[in-house]
Amino acid sequence: MKMQERNQTHDDKRYLIENQLPQDSWEDHAHTVRLFVPKEFSFTENLNYLQRSPNECLYHIRNDRIYRAIPLDGDIAVIEVSAEPQKQAILVRFLGNTAPSDPCKRAEVAGYVRDWFDLNTDLVPFYTMAETDPLLSQAVQSFYGLRNMGIPDLFEALCWGILGQQINLAYAYTLKRRFVEAFGRRVECEGEVYRIFPSPEDIAPLLVEDLDGLRMTVKKGEYLIGVAQLMVEGKLTKEQLLEAGSLKQAEKQLVSIRGIGPWTANYVLMRCLRMPAAFPIDDVGLHNAIKHLLGLEVKPTKKEILELSAAWANWESYATFYLWRFLY
Repeated sequence: MKMQERNQTHDDKRYLIENQLPQDSWEDHAHTVRLFVPKEFSFTENLNYLQRSPNECLYHIRNDRIYRAIPLDGDIAVIEVSAEPQKQAILVRFLGNTAPSDPCKRAEVAGYVRDWFDLNTDLVPFYTMAETDPLLSQAVQSFYGLRNMGIPDLFEALCWGILGQQINLAYAYTLKRRFVEAFGRRVECEGEVYRIFPSPEDIAPLLVEDLDGLRMTVKKGEYLIGVAQLMVEGKLTKEQLLEAGSLKQAEKQLVSIRGIGPWTANYVLMRCLRMPAAFPIDDVGLHNAIKHLLGLEVKPTKKEILELSAAWANWESYATFYLWRFLY
């Protein structure tokens, strides 16, 4: 990697850390990190969401604690995430000897977890709007404190969107597990095995035939490799999308990529880029959730969904996430 590229990577990470860690939002205690959470936060609701699939391969949950490995430059931090309700916080504990000695890397972990739990979003305006909304009022009562649990890594978010195209959620998790086990890294810590999602550099050199063992379509394999190659070449980055200027511009950049349509683009903008107006309006799960809540015999049309969502302006992503929760 050229020196200019190294500096750019460092600057990008510093930019993300500074924007993910507002002043007084966290404490660094070397072997633990404490993240303060807003009043409108429920660790239990988010934990319930994270436990929705027994086939999840990137983290474990035991005794109301979450365990996962997070890749850093040249290092891997293995963490335990638990609630500290008496301090209105969540505690991140580094396991084994994986606590980074560099405080910037500990800040990177803190920023990752804060982004994962979407702790920078003020949900008060969303809840105020949702209280009187015929579709959302029941959702916010049922899942109060739930956050749009994100996918901070752009490549992982894009791959998850591609893998999940036109299949059910259970099979999507199966494909993700195969993909991660075949091409991701594996680390052991305190007797447990942790998996790390493949990087673009892991996937870009592959041929489609190398993905045959995953038992997914040839086109999905082509899409995954194509996205990885764009990222390795520096033609697609999280920072570029964040600086696109608007949701529409970021969506336009994404849908210009082979294999990424409006649904996948909006899914990524919602779960990774945190754009509040991202709206995967063609999502089958969203249609089924609305059908269920309104007691309809058939799924609503796109026109009907646009009418029902008229009051959600700039909260479409959260509205979608909360409605999904009735089904997933």
